[in-house]
Amino acid sequence: MPQSSRRLSVSGQALLDTPLLNKGTAFSNEERSLFHLHGRLPVAVHTLDEQVAQAYSNVMAQPDTLSRHVTLRTIQDSNETLFYALLDRHLREMMPLVYTPGVGQACQEFSKIWQRPRGLFLSAEHKGHIADLIASSEYDNIRLIIVTDGERILGLGDLGANGMGIPIGKISLYTACAGLNPELLLPVTLDVGTNNTALRDDPSYIGSRSPRLRGEAYAQFVEEFVTAIKKRWPSILLHWEDFAGPNAAPLLQRYREALPSFNDDIQGTAAITTAAILSGVKANKQTLAQQRIVIVGGGSAGCGIANQLFQALLADGLKEEEARALFFILDRPGLLTQDMPNLTQGQKPFARHEPSSNGQGRDLASVISDEKPTILIGVSGQADIFSEEIIRTMAAHCDRPLIFPLSNPTSHVEATPEDILHWTDGRALVSTGSPFAPVHINGRTIPIDQTNNAYIFPGLGLGALACHTQQISDRMLMKAAQAIAEHSADHPEQASLLPPLEEMKNVALAVARAVAYQAREEKLCPDFDDATLNQRLAELSWAPLYSSYVPA
Repeated sequence: MPQSSRRLSVSGQALLDTPLLNKGTAFSNEERSLFHLHGRLPVAVHTLDEQVAQAYSNVMAQPDTLSRHVTLRTIQDSNETLFYALLDRHLREMMPLVYTPGVGQACQEFSKIWQRPRGLFLSAEHKGHIADLIASSEYDNIRLIIVTDGERILGLGDLGANGMGIPIGKISLYTACAGLNPELLLPVTLDVGTNNTALRDDPSYIGSRSPRLRGEAYAQFVEEFVTAIKKRWPSILLHWEDFAGPNAAPLLQRYREALPSFNDDIQGTAAITTAAILSGVKANKQTLAQQRIVIVGGGSAGCGIANQLFQALLADGLKEEEARALFFILDRPGLLTQDMPNLTQGQKPFARHEPSSNGQGRDLASVISDEKPTILIGVSGQADIFSEEIIRTMAAHCDRPLIFPLSNPTSHVEATPEDILHWTDGRALVSTGSPFAPVHINGRTIPIDQTNNAYIFPGLGLGALACHTQQISDRMLMKAAQAIAEHSADHPEQASLLPPLEEMKNVALAVARAVAYQAREEKLCPDFDDATLNQRLAELSWAPLYSSYVPA
């Protein structure tokens, strides 16, 4: 059944060329007469259900992940209602195509597979004119922006303008997982050049061929962007995505109070990892304070995870010194220690008070052997760094270790779930950053949770917009993590740390309510009652159903 009637002033080919309005062969004969579509379409009239079945068949018939991604994007660029209906009914199969791991290869090949404009590419050449570029009336309803500068795309490095595949993919998950109206969402790439010489030399590359802006020139460009969008959309929510370490945390710190914004790599990854760890600790009938936590990868994601878990420990009553003593963070120099030069602001609070040797700290094998951790998290981007020796050593002193190889894409994972479970005789609780198939061991089938930011950011965005928050606070993110952990407990039959993907919309709604109520408690938003929140959530929501059209 159509969800409503809608008055349109566009007709003919222009209507068919508007993805948010196009229905393809689902236009009724009456609509074809009213909007001059006879002859432009074949005579058959199909239902949305029939279109979804055919679209699903077309996608799954493709020979590989990249081809399936391209087919999905072609559907999205032609008929967005059909695209989201397909995701809605087959999320488990479609998410790896629009998100990790499929989006990684899609970004690498983005210039070659690019077919139709989507989102905004703001180039350094546009400096001084960003306000003009976003002034068009077609952007009047925008409420949320995902922005990247393409410098740290997954574990693939500097992909420049090709990084646009990430905002496009994640924008689609705001709708698929939280039901946010796609008319409110805008993907943006700040094309400030690239230091990837292979891209600059590639004739097909669609971005600027200049080296990356650095220093003051870069800061001024980002400042112009933030100033322009805040003036254009005073209540905009800004989602930072895949900025490299030297810029990610400083940009978040600079702008998180200027407008409601968050960095998904730092805060989203931290929140969902915290949710999975809280679930795992509860499954082990322990407390977070009983854990010893090793994090391999001291970049923005690793430090963000450490800080979120640190805040959870403080909330449980530990003193700061007691909480910090539970963390061991390793990066290129090994275990991070206070005497090392060039520690980042995120690393300094967790660096250990022990001497390094010529600037090198203990290696991972030594830390695992000496410190006997119960939790091992990988955000290093280094494939196979969790060796058999390391995992077996950990499992020797911990009955049910939590081992999270979170690096994306799959080719960069620290160890595969199958190896980890075989090396621990099936005892480890494993969660990954990319999807993996269940593992069969000792007569059991063990599902592998994906510690997927899509559990966090869609509901976080929905709740933030619904309550009109002025800021995304650390406590709001903690409430999001706790809401997911509580939702996980409702599905003990899944034997999983996180809710099933089929529960994504319920999860997003639970997260949205949790963050909205926390924003109200911190007085970060105007006061509201339950009825008002429910109304605002409904106003932001959208379902992939066809409206009936009548001329304006």
